[in-house]
Amino acid sequence: MKLVTYIHEGVSRAGVVEEGEVFPLVQGMLNTIAGGQTLIAEGASVLLSDVTLQPPLLNPPRIFGIGLNYVEHAAESQMKVQDVPTVFLKLTSSITGPEMPIFLPPQATQPDYEAELAVVIGKGGHNIAAAAWKEYVFGYTILNDVSARGVQLATTQWTLGKSFPSFTPLGPWIVTADEVGDPHALNIECVVAGETLQSANTRDLIFRIPALIEYISSITPLEPGDIISTGTPPGVGLGRTPQRWLKPEEDVVITIEKIGSLRNRTVAVER
Repeated sequence: MKLVTYIHEGVSRAGVVEEGEVFPLVQGMLNTIAGGQTLIAEGASVLLSDVTLQPPLLNPPRIFGIGLNYVEHAAESQMKVQDVPTVFLKLTSSITGPEMPIFLPPQATQPDYEAELAVVIGKGGHNIAAAAWKEYVFGYTILNDVSARGVQLATTQWTLGKSFPSFTPLGPWIVTADEVGDPHALNIECVVAGETLQSANTRDLIFRIPALIEYISSITPLEPGDIISTGTPPGVGLGRTPQRWLKPEEDVVITIEKIGSLRNRTVAVER
C-alpha cells in the first residue's frame, strides 16, 4: 500500500494511492500510522495526476540519520566505521516533498546528495529487541540527506550542516512494510543531472534495520512516525575525484526498488 500526503483544491490530507487514483483517509498521516489502520474516508477519489504531493510526513517526531553505514562510503569519506551506529538528528524543518526545490543558499557550502532508504516507525517502544523489529516498522520511503559539507565537517556535530531548509527531500510516498518485503535487498541509485552517481543495494548496510532499532530505542523511546534514515551508499560528491558538488538547476532523482523515485531540482537562493 502506498500512502501519500497531498493537496487537492487547496486542502491537504492523507490518502492511499491505487491504480493512479488517490483515496482520502479519515485521519492525517501521523494519526493513521499511530492508529495502525488505514481507514478510507467517504467521498470520491481523485486522480494522482491532479494532486500536488507533499512530504508523506509533514512533521515527524524526529529524523534519525545514520552515518557511515556502507563500508565503501566510510572509506570514500576517509572516516572509520564505529563499533556502534553513528546517529545524528536532522531538523524536521528541513523536510521538503517530491518535485519541490532544494534551495542552495551561499552559506551552504559544498552541497552534496545522499540517497537513503528511510524507515517509518509504526509503533513506539523502549529497549526494543532486534528480533522484534518488524513489529515496530510501518513502512519505508526515500530520503535525500542533502548535506552542506563545508558546514557539516567544520565541527564534529553534523546536524546543522544537514538541516538547511529543504535539505531533507522525502517521498514520494510511504510504502507499507508488507509490500516492500525484505528491506535489505533493494537496489538504490541516485542520478544527478542525468548522470548515475550512486548505485548500490541495501544488502550492503553495515548496521541493518533490526540493529538500528535496537540501538536507538535503548537510548530514547521510539515514537510512531519517527524516521530512521539508514545511511547512504558510496558515490557521494565528497568522495569523488574531483569532488562533485550540487549546482543550481540540477535534477536529483533517487530511485529505490519497490518504493519508487524521488525527484527534486536544485535552486540558488540569496542569503
